[in-house]
Amino acid sequence: MGKFFFSGSASAKLDEKNRFVLPMDMRMGLVENGALEFTIALSIGGCLAIYRKSDIDKIVEKFQEKQHIAKYQKFFTLFFSTLYQTTCDKIGRVVLPSTLKSLVGIKGDMVIAGVMNKIEIWPKDAYDKNMQRVLGGKDLDFSMQTMTEEAFALLSEEEEECHEK
Repeated sequence: MGKFFFSGSASAKLDEKNRFVLPMDMRMGLVENGALEFTIALSIGGCLAIYRKSDIDKIVEKFQEKQHIAKYQKFFTLFFSTLYQTTCDKIGRVVLPSTLKSLVGIKGDMVIAGVMNKIEIWPKDAYDKNMQRVLGGKDLDFSMQTMTEEAFALLSEEEEECHEK
């Protein structure tokens, strides 16, 4: 059996209590060791991300090794202050923290997209706009993502060093 990854997309809507239903197939992909625990965080490009518990544990461990490097302090503050550990209720509803809802501008309709090792949550209008830009052949502006990309590159530095030895 191949390595697990998230894929596909679905529409969702926030209810009056800031809850949305996470699709069953994505929910099942978050279950590890019999427990449905995951983390919601601010992500790249104007969306949120849901990470499996084991993936966020690996990210935290690698970032802790670099926590005293000054150039990453602002990123670490932003990243860790927007991490929310959570789960679903019995019918698959997830409470979206108000802080995260505001940061990405989710007002009601959203798109939930499986993207490799994470699930992205997009305001529907932003997701549709991005898809139209990509499908229309227009370049997306990734310049504001440099700091985030550099920080996440730290996660693979150690692996590369091991392979070089």
